[in-house]
Amino acid sequence: MAGILEMLSHDSGLKPWHLGGKDLIPVVQGGMGVCVSAGGLAGAVASMGGVGTLSSVDLRRLHPDLMAKTGHLDKEPDAGAQIDAANLEALDREIRRARELAQGRGLLAVNVMKALTAYETYVHQALASGADALVVGAGLPLDLPELAKDFPKAALIPILSDARGVQLLVRKWQKKGRLPDAVVIEHPGLAGGHLGAAKVADLHDTRFDFEVVIPQALAFFKTAGIEREIPLIAAGGINCREDILRLQALGASAVQLGTAFAVTHECDADPAFKKVLADARPEDLVEFISVAGLPARAVRTPWLDKYLRLEPKLQNAAHVKAKCNMSFDCLAHCGLRDGVASMGQFCIDQQLGHAFDGDTRKGLFFRGAARLPFGNQIRSVQELMQWLLGGVRPAALV
Repeated sequence: MAGILEMLSHDSGLKPWHLGGKDLIPVVQGGMGVCVSAGGLAGAVASMGGVGTLSSVDLRRLHPDLMAKTGHLDKEPDAGAQIDAANLEALDREIRRARELAQGRGLLAVNVMKALTAYETYVHQALASGADALVVGAGLPLDLPELAKDFPKAALIPILSDARGVQLLVRKWQKKGRLPDAVVIEHPGLAGGHLGAAKVADLHDTRFDFEVVIPQALAFFKTAGIEREIPLIAAGGINCREDILRLQALGASAVQLGTAFAVTHECDADPAFKKVLADARPEDLVEFISVAGLPARAVRTPWLDKYLRLEPKLQNAAHVKAKCNMSFDCLAHCGLRDGVASMGQFCIDQQLGHAFDGDTRKGLFFRGAARLPFGNQIRSVQELMQWLLGGVRPAALV
């Protein structure tokens, strides 16, 4: 199938791109947690010659034996350490599962949020377990070159949203003797999940438009003498071959999609999770401040609707908690645990976990703003790739 997709891509006028020593089709599957993009989805995407991305957060949920050991932990003094150890074991297992599915094709990346308490530990585990690339967002990963110094062949890919951020990070990394192997340019007005803007009101600022950021970033690369050394990956609002052609014409090398892959058969989440995302209309999407202090975009489900109604009261009552709700302090800075009134007041791991399990009443369902390629249908990764690269629609949709 990888060969057929390469031919479809070539015949469509799309350009392959190069990363990690491989020529790849220009499609990257974004990392989505909790457990939405694990070994199953990432391995399927990589097997077709693309970049499959595992989300590193709380992967123990996919492994009954690890949950049996840690799911009940609460006030034990070593609860956090036990849960962290289980999650590192789960990350290693999921990378191995993805690699078996990929069969040497494509590239396997691990997404690690800079905002995580165990950020450095996850980075080290992902590299030790053989990830081809690390993708880091939800903060500026200025320390990533040092953390990955023992793995020089691993591709390092920051997620940024504007040209100023690209310029700042590249200059900082140059002083450390390293350049990003690629940069994801994520449009906060179009992407799902945590978004790269300071506040909700900034999400649709024109400085984030691809037509602004990509040319500005490329112009900076040229003046810095690093032209053609750092591929750009455009993320947010992409759902067809024409989008990829347009973005490659602007200067992007590849595109990244999240929600479109979340509603495939191979996605690791519950079918009910996929249905919520696939059925959501534009008016069902809402932007708000997450417990991580970042703007976010999700589907207005019963839980989120109730939370947003109560948010002012919850923020007024914000106070430092004695312990983390889930006992492992997933975020370095948590509005709920740390009592920060300007941030969200809910347990994000708990709510994302409910979504992953398909609990449509209690879950937090992150989603991008774009319409989906196949409407409300759940389709395969193969069908999605054929549509994106060749404009080939599944038979039932023709």
